[in-house]
Amino acid sequence: LGSVVAYFASAKFLLYLGHALSTWGDRMWHFAVSVFLVELYGNSLLLTAVYGLVVAGSVLLLGAIIGDWVDKNSRLKVAQTSLVVQNASVILCGVILMIVFLFKTQLLTLYHGWLLTVCYILVITIANIANLASTATAITIQRDWIVVVAGEDRSKLADMNATIRRIDQLTNILAPMAVGQIMTYGSPMIGCGFISGWNLMSVCVEYLLLWKVYQKTPSLALKSAKVEESEMKQLNVKKESDVKPAEGVQLIVEKDVTGFEPQQEKEVGCGARIAEPFITFRDGWVAYYNQPVFLAGMGLAFLYMTVLGFDCITTGYAYTQGLSGSVLSLLMGASAVTGIMGTVAFTWLRRKCGLIRTGLISGVAQFACLVLCAISVFMPGSPMDLTVSPFADISARLFESEPLPTIASPEDKPEMVFATGMPNLLNGSTTPANSDPEMSPEPVPLISVSLLFAGVIAARVGLWSFDLTVTQLLQENVVESERGIINGVQNSMNYLLDLLHFIMVILAPNPEAFGLLVLISVSFVAMGHIMYFRFAQKSLGKQLFVCCTPDPKTVSDSSPPGNTSTV
Repeated sequence: LGSVVAYFASAKFLLYLGHALSTWGDRMWHFAVSVFLVELYGNSLLLTAVYGLVVAGSVLLLGAIIGDWVDKNSRLKVAQTSLVVQNASVILCGVILMIVFLFKTQLLTLYHGWLLTVCYILVITIANIANLASTATAITIQRDWIVVVAGEDRSKLADMNATIRRIDQLTNILAPMAVGQIMTYGSPMIGCGFISGWNLMSVCVEYLLLWKVYQKTPSLALKSAKVEESEMKQLNVKKESDVKPAEGVQLIVEKDVTGFEPQQEKEVGCGARIAEPFITFRDGWVAYYNQPVFLAGMGLAFLYMTVLGFDCITTGYAYTQGLSGSVLSLLMGASAVTGIMGTVAFTWLRRKCGLIRTGLISGVAQFACLVLCAISVFMPGSPMDLTVSPFADISARLFESEPLPTIASPEDKPEMVFATGMPNLLNGSTTPANSDPEMSPEPVPLISVSLLFAGVIAARVGLWSFDLTVTQLLQENVVESERGIINGVQNSMNYLLDLLHFIMVILAPNPEAFGLLVLISVSFVAMGHIMYFRFAQKSLGKQLFVCCTPDPKTVSDSSPPGNTSTV
């Protein structure tokens, strides 16, 4: 009993609980905001498309800057600030949306509707701020705090990463279902009120949990300066005996390379201050390129350039092939189960084969499953017809594209499937293409679509195991002083490839072209895993294919030789 009480009082459990509360609120909001925007704009996807592009563009441009801010400030300040800004933004958005739902008719008549337009702009802007704050929270908690709480125990770090991802998997399914029921049996306005109330209560609990974790983990008060790696090693030796928590926080003001530069920063002019964000942006991408795990990170980013996931695109295609909503919901549940299986496989493979080889095995497993998707393109029932121009009616469909939801991982995008009528992107209708009995061939179409979803669902085991592998590689091999900026750039890369996959669908929106998109997606997944294979080859050399049980007392194979991760 004492051990159970000790576990529930431990920093690890408190971190899990805080992440569960935060993720639940995030998933409810990301699902609901798209529904709200569709409801407000007369069942059009225009506002949701604008919102998605704003979110993607903001993370692309500001990812490195957010990460740099995380690096330059104390951990507690970063976590508390991002938490408060995120929840306050969601609450404010909810209040504005409730006002719009209540007084939409009156707002339409005021100033020729411009006041309502201002409300739309405010909602999108504040929701984007909430997303940026959520990005900062994810970087500091999932990429930094969790490493410090785990300490030097890499097995503990792997278990914590897997548990965090399982929480993500469950909330991805359950949170949208919960808020969806409230909106269905209540109203969008009640949904706004519920989400605002949830965030108001949740922010207090999360704030307290963060403070408790910070108190229980004294090393969180120590944060390295941005110095050369050789100096970093000497600094880390001194920290345990000499450096006090307050001094550790003060070390953050040190600048890159050697020496101190805070006095020079005070003397710089206005032009230099304006140029500073652009310099940070450039330095972040250069630092990312020079990381020893650069190829592994790029390999993960390439997995976002795919239509082979339970996002709005693939689900919309399934509707055109005659699958019902109930069948799709069961398939989504199965995908959540296989995703959790992937987190279990990761911890087992890492113990047996080491971290880098786990990524190789996971990549092979994912690609082997996605071969089924490629085969499905050529099976009976596949609508692929390359004689149909993929560019037909682009101008008419351009503004019907689905928004990009907020993501932390490769398939963290299922929330808006049923709410936005995504089949508009594929066939201009929210009704399945085969809904007319005269046009529905009964058994034949299911051969192709069944193979497609069998491959997608099975591939999630390898996908999530691979995602956890790269996540831990970044945690272990990026120096403490650069974790924020490097993970910020990684998020930007993920969003860039995800944005490209939506552009690809906009250019080829017809069901007849979906098979081509599947083949392109499989090709990008293959390229991503080839990049990872090259990284593994550089790291392990001739021992790459020697799979043995690593001694838990020795350093794991996740540290590439010659690890110099500074620019």
